Amino acid sequence: MSRMGIRLRELGLPLLLFISIIQFGCYYKSNESMVIRIKGSDTMYKLTSMLANEFMKGNPGISIYVEGGGTKTGIDALEKGNIEICTASRLLKSDEVKILADKFGSIGMSTLVAKDALSIYLNPQNPVKDLSLEEVKNIFLGNFTNWKEVGGEDKTIRVISRSPNSGTYLYFKEHVLLNDDYFEDVEIKATTDEIVEAVSKDRNAIGYGGIGYGENIYHSFINGIKPSEENVLNESYPISRYLFFVTRNIPDGLSKIFIDWVLSNDGQQIVKKAGFIPLWDRRY
Repeated sequence: MSRMGIRLRELGLPLLLFISIIQFGCYYKSNESMVIRIKGSDTMYKLTSMLANEFMKGNPGISIYVEGGGTKTGIDALEKGNIEICTASRLLKSDEVKILADKFGSIGMSTLVAKDALSIYLNPQNPVKDLSLEEVKNIFLGNFTNWKEVGGEDKTIRVISRSPNSGTYLYFKEHVLLNDDYFEDVEIKATTDEIVEAVSKDRNAIGYGGIGYGENIYHSFINGIKPSEENVLNESYPISRYLFFVTRNIPDGLSKIFIDWVLSNDGQQIVKKAGFIPLWDRRY
């Protein structure tokens, strides 16, 4: 090894990191406009926008464009080569992996970036404050149609769900409905914000979405357990999941630099600020 390599080790600077920094500096100088295009999960839209804005503050000249539309929409855009990163609130399905493999010779790469609890939204004026997972299931299957069946008022339940393009819709179907179908009268909303707005205005409405959303709604206890960061981390809350950044291949170039920053302590603090649950918290 050269004296320079030995000296870097003595200083505690990994050689590969040192080379990467040099390479990024050269790349940055030779590209006046550098862009990362991100699209996908509506659940992750607020989170990803906050991450992108914070990253751009420290990296002038880099532009990150973030769009929602649902996990399926993001996967479609990734398969067409229209974006660098897809935000996803679920893992890719086998048919989606096959399309990537056929077109790009890769099965895609999913990187964990945060944890999320799926919260059941109620109107604050609804006297119901705690639901069992079985009761939630029966409401969304159409077996319970009146709030009095779960200890509430004698009022018809207005049931609101995300659209089938949403990874949250599929997660809820798999993990709460246990792959049974939503009942036919369920009301569909395109985004989590729309569900929050509807529930906040209707005493008899119920919906679902990430715990990072909804200041004007009540997040129901499930099986007596509050949907909180602490209860997700200790795995006592029954409806939690990981959130992903999906790329066509192992992240490289500008995408890798951004994803590495998201996984750093600085990035994970933004995850927490956005109302989601960081993979770790290493503040000293």
